[in-house]
Amino acid sequence: MLGKHIYGFHRVTRSDLPMLEAWLKTPDVKAWWGDPAHELALIEEDMDNSDMVQLIGMLDGRPLAYLQHYEVHAWPQKHLEHLPRGARAIDMFVGVPSLIGKGHGTALLSMLARQLAAQGVRVLCIDPDPHNSRARAAYGRAGFVEQGVLDTPEGPAVLMFFEPPPET
Repeated sequence: MLGKHIYGFHRVTRSDLPMLEAWLKTPDVKAWWGDPAHELALIEEDMDNSDMVQLIGMLDGRPLAYLQHYEVHAWPQKHLEHLPRGARAIDMFVGVPSLIGKGHGTALLSMLARQLAAQGVRVLCIDPDPHNSRARAAYGRAGFVEQGVLDTPEGPAVLMFFEPPPET
């Protein structure tokens, strides 16, 4: 919860696809995710893959964001191949332009990361574009720590790992 807001998740369903398509076409999402039609096709294709967990992040009962997480070796990527089995990667975006930069993406990412850690995930990463300073700052506030810039087929990425705060 951020302030008086209630956050949650629901699994992506086919009825979410028109909303996801609209979100992918917004300038902030398109700038970092690329071609909306291509990305929507990938999201739809992954809906049938049990290795990919796709979620809609909710704010006070309304859809706000898209998040996905997966075991890194289920989608081999050279910059993640050194991670141990069971390591998971997250990708996300806030789809409602008026709610970007308000801390909601950070709150959702932190909530998801803590849930995965509580389920036993020991290595959790995210890999934003080095030029996406807004995402990097949000991920840092969610508990992800930058470990360096790596080369990927899509270009450079900042590898960040979740480091949960110590229990109090």
